[in-house]
Amino acid sequence: MSDPSRRRALQTIAAMAAIVSPLRVWAADAPRLISVGGGITEVVYALGAQDQLVGTDTTSLYPAAALATPKVGYMRQLSAEGLLALRPNALIAGTDAGPPVVLDQLRSAGVRVELINADHTWDELRRKVSAVGRAANREAAARELQARLDARWQAVGARVRSAKGPGPKILFVLSHTGSPMVSGEQTAADSVIRFIGARNALGGFKGYRPMTAEAMAQAAPDVILTTTQGIEAIGGEAAFWQRPELALTPAYARRSAANALVHLDALELLGFGPRLPDVVERLHNRVVRT
Repeated sequence: MSDPSRRRALQTIAAMAAIVSPLRVWAADAPRLISVGGGITEVVYALGAQDQLVGTDTTSLYPAAALATPKVGYMRQLSAEGLLALRPNALIAGTDAGPPVVLDQLRSAGVRVELINADHTWDELRRKVSAVGRAANREAAARELQARLDARWQAVGARVRSAKGPGPKILFVLSHTGSPMVSGEQTAADSVIRFIGARNALGGFKGYRPMTAEAMAQAAPDVILTTTQGIEAIGGEAAFWQRPELALTPAYARRSAANALVHLDALELLGFGPRLPDVVERLHNRVVRT
């Protein structure tokens, strides 16, 4: 960045900081929040702090009221000017939010930045509840919400553990755009599959890989799990089954069964928000307890 451009950027940030500063006294009771990440935004609503929201990112699609909030863009492509224009007191996001220089600019302007590590465990959701509670000045409400969620999670977990047998082999397919990808280990999909008492049909690698005929033959899944958005993008369930790679799977052979192909909204399935216990219970009942 040239010196004049750098000076202009710093002047803009300083001006925004001057706007933010007068809000500090009022913010002690009800900080103005920006949430980045659909699961985090769901926690804001679960805590009843939605009136404090001044902005959300483009993945914040639930509940429906979140669609009407000012949008700050995609979580990895945030703009300091755009964020500071909303006069926030705090931003809550995952550690994948950025770029980092933007987060540093927010901190320099006096904005509290809460970053939450995503490891696709129950503790991830607990960290979201705790971080939102701190940022929103609703820590007591956060403890109450967490207690309710923990009790629900324990009840669902007991039900899952009571099921007999190893559970079916499930393959998660991500196919919103372009070539479909399949999920290996250390992904949100892998964790959900294990939470419901099933087995990930693919292992030995982390993250996602392209869906190939060889991978399908190796995986031999009993069930295909995907997102509703992926089904809609390809034109429906019948069109989904027309992918030639799937013809090599046991799931294809039983494709007329109600639980051969299962799909849920992407945020609901993978967002690790307050709906997670309900998602695990519904998938377990549909896929494992048949």
